Amino acid sequence: MLISRRSRMASLAACATILLATSACGDDKAEEGSAHQVRLYGTDGNMLNSYPAELKERANLVDGMKGTTPLTPLPEDFKSRLRSINPALTDYLYSAETYDAVVIGVLAAQLAGSTDPAAIAKQIVGVTNNGQRCEDPARCLVLARNGQDIEYRSVSMTRAGFTEKGEPATASYATLTFDGQQINDGKTEFVGAGNESAASTKTPPKPKKARPGGDPDQKPLILGGLLPKTGDLALAYPAMAAAAALAIKEINAAGGALGKPVTWLDGDDGTSPAVAKATVAKHVTDGVSVIIGAGASGISRAVLPDVVQAGKILFSPSNTDAGLTDVEDKGLYFRTAPPDSLQGRALADVILRDGSQKIVIVARKDSYGEGLQATVRDELEKAGIADDRLKLMTYEPPADAKAAPVDFSGGAKEIKEFGADAVLVIGFGESAQVIRALADSGVPIRH
Repeated sequence: MLISRRSRMASLAACATILLATSACGDDKAEEGSAHQVRLYGTDGNMLNSYPAELKERANLVDGMKGTTPLTPLPEDFKSRLRSINPALTDYLYSAETYDAVVIGVLAAQLAGSTDPAAIAKQIVGVTNNGQRCEDPARCLVLARNGQDIEYRSVSMTRAGFTEKGEPATASYATLTFDGQQINDGKTEFVGAGNESAASTKTPPKPKKARPGGDPDQKPLILGGLLPKTGDLALAYPAMAAAAALAIKEINAAGGALGKPVTWLDGDDGTSPAVAKATVAKHVTDGVSVIIGAGASGISRAVLPDVVQAGKILFSPSNTDAGLTDVEDKGLYFRTAPPDSLQGRALADVILRDGSQKIVIVARKDSYGEGLQATVRDELEKAGIADDRLKLMTYEPPADAKAAPVDFSGGAKEIKEFGADAVLVIGFGESAQVIRALADSGVPIRH
């Protein structure tokens, strides 16, 4: 069910008030004798069905782990269409956001009547606000070809459009729980966040009506992928790749854009600045107008100067670093994923409802990890958790696939000595080494 932000904050305040007088708050009751056990919490980078495999023979360590991820209740029809692209899908993380990023980019190009990234960028925010509502690529493309302002709503864009900064004004988060080494859908709870009034009311440039029969001199629109095929975030790639392929398939089945089929050029960000920069350079050479990616916020930060210098658009379906809201981008950076300023509140809520009293937040050392860590800390402090009951730790993520695994043995010992009863792990696939180290150091993980 969807729970309002107001009722959530009331729960947070109540939990903070009685936290020191009880061992649990909310629906979950602490079992007698479990005071020294540690509850594990995760985030969008590790709350996936594919994540336990990162722990190999110790996959059962995740059982009972809770966490949040940007996610709307996905229609079964949408999931079925994704499985028609990839029948092996087990996760849908950022699939809706990827699908919508591709569709919005194409609709903006159709409204602009051009493949020029600067012209497309001026239409992107307007695609999601203050026009004729449409909910599928075929209908939206008909309106756009007729020079009609549109308001796109779809799987991730359900309540409101983009802010003037080019990101969602509202969001939906799912609280997930691992049971039997997989996400238990029966325990999933959806929480709304954000403010509809933050959506832009600015009028975009007047749409260009398509010529009957199309323009024979018009170049085809080219989109390029910058998604994590490899690297620490590769476990999220299958759903994102399937969503991009589905969007292109449905767009072209509806006649494409600018009178021609839309072209998709695949590309890997490698969860690595070096790999991502090479992919961006190739996309620039190949005439890509809109780059869909990168997967990780830190990778987008690394390549954005190159993208801006080339005059291209970077449109990420999964960047959540709140600092990217005000990044210097010359109006060329957009995202369908909500900023972590919203996710931090949802995570604090989950942790507080379990009555946690001594909390450690472990984060990968990059803009995503440290940014979300700071937001969660701020939310916990606002709820009354004292500084001496909070401990912040970071780890260096591997530079590439050839690097040695994360060694968190020293950090695990510090957590044991601290006497934590809750550990939030903010990371991607590599964060499994943090959980393994906790178990190896004798930290009793609650299942």
